[in-house]
Amino acid sequence: MKKLLSVAVALFFTVAAFAQIETPVKWAYAAKKISATEAVVFVKATIDEGWHVYSQHVKEDGPSATVITFAPSSTYTLIGKPAEPKPITKFEKSFGMNVGYFEKSVVFQQKVKLKSPGQTTVKGKVEFMTCNDHKCLPPDDVEFAVAVK
Repeated sequence: MKKLLSVAVALFFTVAAFAQIETPVKWAYAAKKISATEAVVFVKATIDEGWHVYSQHVKEDGPSATVITFAPSSTYTLIGKPAEPKPITKFEKSFGMNVGYFEKSVVFQQKVKLKSPGQTTVKGKVEFMTCNDHKCLPPDDVEFAVAVK
């Protein structure tokens, strides 16, 4: 009985060692002042080969769209909504519709109006879903904070 228990425990740890959390998308953030009172915040996704993230503009009943939200602040206000480049648009059987997505990398941009001189920090969150030809990972979110100098 002890031998069977030892084999079961060893098997469990062997399987656990091979189990990995997939993270096919890496996020990076930056900001650039474009005048004394305005800046652009850049939110960049670097996407592993074979994977993609979805556009911010996906129809209902489709995959989870990328959503970028910004924390309210007394030091800046948003100018418009986050901009994105033109996505790849293809029919995806799993969703039964055309969807827009990005492969390899994508940079979203948000203009902000600065309310005070000096450095400010823009904080927010990116919610996204990533898929490949075989599966989709559950929607995930990452928080960010980027200094505007």
